[in-house]
Amino acid sequence: MSEQSKLQVKVYGASESATRMEVSSGKFKLVIDEPESMGGTDAGPTPVQVLLMGLAGCLNVTGHLIAQQQGLVLRGMQIKITGDLNPNAFLGRSFEARAGFERIEVTITADALDATEEVLRVWIEEIERRCPVTDNLRAETEMVVTVKRA
Repeated sequence: MSEQSKLQVKVYGASESATRMEVSSGKFKLVIDEPESMGGTDAGPTPVQVLLMGLAGCLNVTGHLIAQQQGLVLRGMQIKITGDLNPNAFLGRSFEARAGFERIEVTITADALDATEEVLRVWIEEIERRCPVTDNLRAETEMVVTVKRA
Protein backbone atom coordinates (compact mmCIF):
# COMPACT_ATOMS: atom_id res chain seq x y z
CA MET A 1 0.00 0.00 0.00
CA SER A 2 1.40 3.37 -0.92
CA GLU A 3 1.88 6.08 1.70
CA GLN A 4 -0.79 8.18 -0.04
CA SER A 5 -3.48 5.51 0.34
CA LYS A 6 -2.98 5.05 4.10
CA LEU A 7 -5.65 6.30 6.46
CA GLN A 8 -4.45 8.12 9.57
CA VAL A 9 -6.75 8.27 12.58
CA LYS A 10 -6.03 10.96 15.17
CA VAL A 11 -7.40 11.17 18.70
CA TYR A 12 -6.74 13.99 21.17
CA GLY A 13 -7.43 13.82 24.89
CA ALA A 14 -7.23 16.28 27.77
CA SER A 15 -7.55 15.12 31.36
CA GLU A 16 -10.19 16.81 33.46
CA SER A 17 -9.23 14.83 36.59
CA ALA A 18 -7.19 11.78 37.55
CA THR A 19 -9.90 9.50 36.12
CA ARG A 20 -11.85 11.63 33.67
CA MET A 21 -10.71 12.62 30.19
CA GLU A 22 -12.48 14.20 27.27
CA VAL A 23 -11.26 12.67 24.02
CA SER A 24 -12.01 13.83 20.53
CA SER A 25 -11.50 12.53 17.04
CA GLY A 26 -12.64 14.65 14.14
CA LYS A 27 -15.92 16.30 15.12
CA PHE A 28 -16.75 13.71 17.81
CA LYS A 29 -16.17 13.98 21.56
CA LEU A 30 -16.44 11.40 24.31
CA VAL A 31 -15.93 11.50 28.07
CA ILE A 32 -14.00 8.53 29.44
CA ASP A 33 -14.16 8.03 33.19
CA GLU A 34 -13.99 5.41 35.90
CA PRO A 35 -16.82 4.30 38.20
CA GLU A 36 -17.05 5.81 41.67
CA SER A 37 -15.61 2.56 43.11
CA MET A 38 -12.36 3.38 41.24
CA GLY A 39 -12.31 7.05 42.26
CA GLY A 40 -14.13 8.38 39.21
CA THR A 41 -17.46 10.12 38.72
CA ASP A 42 -18.95 7.53 36.32
CA ALA A 43 -19.48 10.26 33.69
CA GLY A 44 -18.64 7.94 30.82
CA PRO A 45 -17.41 4.48 29.90
CA THR A 46 -14.05 3.24 31.14
CA PRO A 47 -11.11 2.94 28.72
CA VAL A 48 -11.50 -0.84 28.52
CA GLN A 49 -15.23 -0.49 27.84
CA VAL A 50 -14.43 1.94 25.02
CA LEU A 51 -11.99 -0.60 23.58
CA LEU A 52 -14.65 -3.32 23.49
CA MET A 53 -17.27 -0.87 22.19
CA GLY A 54 -14.87 -0.04 19.36
CA LEU A 55 -14.52 -3.74 18.63
CA ALA A 56 -18.31 -4.13 18.44
CA GLY A 57 -18.62 -1.18 16.10
CA CYS A 58 -15.85 -2.41 13.84
CA LEU A 59 -17.30 -5.93 13.68
CA ASN A 60 -20.64 -4.41 12.70
CA VAL A 61 -19.22 -2.29 9.87
CA THR A 62 -16.97 -5.09 8.63
CA GLY A 63 -19.78 -7.66 8.85
CA HIS A 64 -22.18 -5.57 6.80
CA LEU A 65 -19.52 -4.72 4.19
CA ILE A 66 -18.55 -8.36 3.74
CA ALA A 67 -22.19 -9.51 3.64
CA GLN A 68 -22.81 -7.05 0.81
CA GLN A 69 -19.70 -8.24 -1.04
CA GLN A 70 -20.69 -11.89 -0.61
CA GLY A 71 -24.32 -11.34 -1.58
CA LEU A 72 -25.52 -12.33 1.90
CA VAL A 73 -28.84 -10.73 2.86
CA LEU A 74 -28.02 -9.34 6.31
CA ARG A 75 -30.90 -7.50 7.94
CA GLY A 76 -29.01 -6.76 11.14
CA MET A 77 -26.53 -7.92 13.75
CA GLN A 78 -26.45 -8.14 17.52
CA ILE A 79 -23.02 -8.29 19.09
CA LYS A 80 -22.27 -9.30 22.67
CA ILE A 81 -18.71 -8.97 23.93
CA THR A 82 -17.37 -10.09 27.29
CA GLY A 83 -13.81 -9.34 28.34
CA ASP A 84 -12.05 -10.96 31.29
CA LEU A 85 -9.54 -8.65 32.95
CA ASN A 86 -7.39 -9.12 36.06
CA PRO A 87 -6.95 -5.61 37.54
CA ASN A 88 -3.93 -6.49 39.72
CA ALA A 89 -1.24 -5.33 37.26
CA PHE A 90 -3.09 -2.06 36.55
CA LEU A 91 -3.45 -1.42 40.29
CA GLY A 92 0.21 -2.33 40.95
CA ARG A 93 -0.68 -5.17 43.31
CA SER A 94 0.86 -8.03 41.33
CA PHE A 95 2.52 -8.39 37.97
CA GLU A 96 2.00 -12.12 37.50
CA ALA A 97 -1.00 -11.55 35.21
CA ARG A 98 -1.00 -9.21 32.23
CA ALA A 99 -2.61 -5.78 32.51
CA GLY A 100 -4.89 -6.28 29.50
CA PHE A 101 -7.72 -8.62 28.74
CA GLU A 102 -6.90 -12.29 29.27
CA ARG A 103 -9.86 -13.38 27.16
CA ILE A 104 -12.40 -11.65 24.95
CA GLU A 105 -15.51 -13.58 23.94
CA VAL A 106 -17.61 -12.30 21.04
CA THR A 107 -21.05 -13.62 20.12
CA ILE A 108 -22.59 -12.32 16.91
CA THR A 109 -26.24 -12.99 16.21
CA ALA A 110 -26.82 -12.43 12.51
CA ASP A 111 -30.27 -11.78 11.10
CA ALA A 112 -29.31 -13.30 7.76
CA LEU A 113 -32.15 -14.41 5.55
CA ASP A 114 -31.78 -18.04 4.42
CA ALA A 115 -28.04 -18.23 5.24
CA THR A 116 -26.70 -21.74 5.73
CA GLU A 117 -24.23 -22.61 8.49
CA GLU A 118 -21.49 -22.84 5.83
CA VAL A 119 -22.30 -19.37 4.45
CA LEU A 120 -22.18 -17.92 7.99
CA ARG A 121 -18.89 -19.73 8.72
CA VAL A 122 -17.24 -18.24 5.62
CA TRP A 123 -18.72 -14.83 6.45
CA ILE A 124 -17.45 -14.80 10.07
CA GLU A 125 -13.98 -16.02 9.06
CA GLU A 126 -13.72 -13.12 6.61
CA ILE A 127 -14.89 -10.67 9.30
CA GLU A 128 -12.21 -11.92 11.67
CA ARG A 129 -9.58 -11.61 8.94
CA ARG A 130 -10.53 -8.09 7.81
CA CYS A 131 -11.76 -6.25 10.94
CA PRO A 132 -9.06 -3.64 11.83
CA VAL A 133 -9.85 -3.65 15.56
CA THR A 134 -9.77 -7.45 15.71
CA ASP A 135 -6.41 -7.33 13.94
CA ASN A 136 -5.03 -4.83 16.48
CA LEU A 137 -6.21 -6.92 19.41
CA ARG A 138 -4.69 -10.12 18.02
CA ALA A 139 -1.41 -8.92 16.53
CA GLU A 140 1.44 -6.84 17.83
CA THR A 141 1.27 -3.28 16.60
CA GLU A 142 4.25 -0.96 16.75
CA MET A 143 3.45 1.76 19.27
CA VAL A 144 5.74 4.68 20.03
CA VAL A 145 5.02 6.58 23.24
CA THR A 146 6.81 9.86 24.00
CA VAL A 147 6.46 12.38 26.81
CA LYS A 148 6.91 16.16 26.69
CA ARG A 149 6.82 18.79 29.40
CA ALA A 150 3.74 21.02 29.48
